[in-house]
Amino acid sequence: MNLLLVEDDPVLANGLMSALQRANYRVMHQDNGRLADQLLTVQEFDLVILDMGLPDMDGAEVLYRLRQRGSNVPVLVLTARNTLNDRVRGLDFGADDYLAKPFDLPELEARIRALLRRGSSGGSAPLQLGELSLDTTGQRATLRGEPIELLARELSVLKILMLRAGRVVSKELLCEQVSCEGEELSINAVEVYVHRLRKKLEAGGVNIRTLRGLGYMLEMP
Repeated sequence: MNLLLVEDDPVLANGLMSALQRANYRVMHQDNGRLADQLLTVQEFDLVILDMGLPDMDGAEVLYRLRQRGSNVPVLVLTARNTLNDRVRGLDFGADDYLAKPFDLPELEARIRALLRRGSSGGSAPLQLGELSLDTTGQRATLRGEPIELLARELSVLKILMLRAGRVVSKELLCEQVSCEGEELSINAVEVYVHRLRKKLEAGGVNIRTLRGLGYMLEMP
């Protein structure tokens, strides 16, 4: 299971990362709200642990923007503020659970397990762009209702482009996000995957536009 921990307290973040990794979770850490928001637009996680008091963009805004993009990823909110209004605000913005600081690690782990069980029964909503649909849970894509045969990395590239449809995605970002653990992807390989993907989508009127020196943009005609 892949978790994103968004926490700006370095001592707490390091302690939580160590504990969660010992519990066999893969954990990525971000200490800045704006950067966490950007990361959540291009990468999917099984659960997000989100502090409310963050620099540049507070946790409530990160959560609001995440839900506005249609993401159903479970979010566990952490906060030093434990008033009723704070709890209601977090839940209204789309949090799935709420834990006030200070908290005991066993309680945090129990809530994570509960949210992951709840999330595994439903799955994320499919990504949709016109007649192009990507089921991120089942890892399959359809165009005009017909399945598209895609390699695993072609699916990963498509997911990133669909999550940022209408915006430029750099080749460097695609390299970083599509690379497997311990295996880096080259710019040339990304170009090959995009070329193959473009050929498979163009019959359905979906275009991957190349912006020289910048990257790619998924767009509809």
